[in-house]
This record gives sequence, structure tokens and C-alpha cells, in this order.
Amino acid sequence: MAEIVGPRIYSCCRCRNHIALHDDIISKAFQGRSGRAFLFSHVNSICVGRKEDRQLMTGLHTVADIHCNDCGEVLGWKYEKAYEESQKYKEGKFILEKSKIVKDNW
Repeated sequence: MAEIVGPRIYSCCRCRNHIALHDDIISKAFQGRSGRAFLFSHVNSICVGRKEDRQLMTGLHTVADIHCNDCGEVLGWKYEKAYEESQKYKEGKFILEKSKIVKDNW
């Protein structure tokens, strides 16, 4: 009998609230505040904080921290605006820091 396998999910490291699907990863080659980070096209069950301009490794961006809906843990940020043309693809996308998420259903 074949095993039924559901989608691979990333969850909040603190409360295990489901945050994102593995299939929504755009890139694993990003750097967060605490180390490695992933760029996602979509995330769920988050609150978006106040927008602010930050000088990141790839230039000036307007970003907003994202928090877990259930426990309030800061998980990463949302790219609201990129000022350099080569970085525009990030707009509307989300960074989740690897240290802030755990794998579920793998």
C-alpha cells in the first residue's frame, strides 16, 4: 500500500504554526539577520509590521518585518519596494530566516 504524502511545510520555530509551503521557495541563497534565509513567493498565518527603509546587502529596500500570527515571533521580512532595478523581482516577496522556521511533514 502506498504511503500518502502531503505537502512539505515550514512552520514557526516557537509554536509550530504553519507558515509556508516548500513549493513556494524561490531561492535559498539569501542572508537574514541571524544567518541563512529563504525567499518565498507566498507565506501564510503572518502579520506584516510597519514599513521601513533598510540598507541590505543588495541595496536600499523598503521592508516590513513579518511575525507569526499565533505567537508573535519575528520570522523575517516582506520586501515592499526595491530601489534598484535589478532588485525589483523581490517586491511583494518574503524572507523567512532558516533559524526561525522548522520543517513539518517531511
